[in-house]
Amino acid sequence: MKIGVLGAGSWGTTLAHLLAGVGHQVCLWVYEKDLAERLPARRENDLYLPGVQLAETLSYSNDIGTATADAELLLLVPPSQVLRRVFTAALPYLSPRSLVVSASKGIENDSLQLMSEVLEDVAGTEILQRSAFLSGPSFAREVAAEMPTAVAVAALDDAVAGQVQAAFSSDAFRVYTNNDIVGVELGGALKNVIALAAGVSDGLGFGHNTRAALITRGLAEITRIGLAKGAVQSTFSGLAGMGDLVLTCTGDLSRNRTVGMELGRGRSLDDILSGMQMVAEGVKTTLSARQLAQKLGIDAPIVEQMYQILYQDKSARQAVIDLMQRDLKAE
Repeated sequence: MKIGVLGAGSWGTTLAHLLAGVGHQVCLWVYEKDLAERLPARRENDLYLPGVQLAETLSYSNDIGTATADAELLLLVPPSQVLRRVFTAALPYLSPRSLVVSASKGIENDSLQLMSEVLEDVAGTEILQRSAFLSGPSFAREVAAEMPTAVAVAALDDAVAGQVQAAFSSDAFRVYTNNDIVGVELGGALKNVIALAAGVSDGLGFGHNTRAALITRGLAEITRIGLAKGAVQSTFSGLAGMGDLVLTCTGDLSRNRTVGMELGRGRSLDDILSGMQMVAEGVKTTLSARQLAQKLGIDAPIVEQMYQILYQDKSARQAVIDLMQRDLKAE
């Protein structure tokens, strides 16, 4: 297939490399002009994925129209808060027959829309009939190193899910299909908020008991929000739910867990983010998650405490105390 990939962060670069490696004709759109100029000769994304030699057949462009035009499949991998802007820019070049796949994880601030809802808002309801949404436990660097990985792809149309499954699958990257778009997207977005909390716990010096409690109760919050939004409960027991949550809350490659750890050690959010090249999606998603839970009337105490730590300068230790001293209840 001819595939355009929009977004050359670590995940977008990795997926472009994977798709080129299984034989597709792939063009990666690179926002940073200087990086786009370096990539063809170096075959290394020294900004977001240093040390990984990229597929020889992979091509690059700083022009969004070049990457999008004639693509049979358009893969969207920008940070979630700019997906609307990127997709709007690409839409005039997109064929009405092209498949669209989103691998961005987040909830848009202000609108509180999932990425599927952003696509629909930009291009109309029809776009969802040929769209799919990829999520699951998948650190970019491990995928690039061809470590066995399993993810889920959700679509309204089983045929579309099957086409995307076939396009992405390799000996080291296994794709399962799903038709619960809301559940797959919410699992991928909200797990980043819980990973921040798990990092805070680690930064405070707490142990495995605390982390296990956060993961378990975090999954309960994700599931409550998901069900209120129309998701299927079983999705949260799968790759896009529990699988991604466990990975992001425990893995050393997790940017969100890293931010949480530094918060737990007493550093300010501004100081932490100023030293990061890549986006920790959970920071902005926490804003959306709190508002969405309130809008839906859902109790989400971990999300609430993370909001207060990030945006109201609450001490991490006090947040833990407040969580532990909540009214006692049945599980």
